[in-house]
Amino acid sequence: MISTWSDWKRYPRQGRGENLEAPISPGIYEVRIAGTGALYSFGAVDNLAQALALLPIGSRSWFGRRDTSSVPDLEYRTCATSTKADAKAAAERMIGRRETYMSGAA
Repeated sequence: MISTWSDWKRYPRQGRGENLEAPISPGIYEVRIAGTGALYSFGAVDNLAQALALLPIGSRSWFGRRDTSSVPDLEYRTCATSTKADAKAAAERMIGRRETYMSGAA
């Protein structure tokens, strides 16, 4: 069973005390750059909240700290499913539609 997409939410920035709002269930997530709408990350996972929390954002400096100047302004949305298999199937359909659209547009 697949639910609908959540609204776009601002991805929390490190050090601001902001929180992620995502289900602790299987599903699909999409992260985009807010200013351009360009896709940053997409995936079908077992735990949406965990996957978004562990998403590598920005680059690390030589001292192991995140370089906050290179972190893009991101937005994310989620779509919960009942199983990871449902999430993978839905993600594959979405990728297939995107590829069909892009091949027709080229």
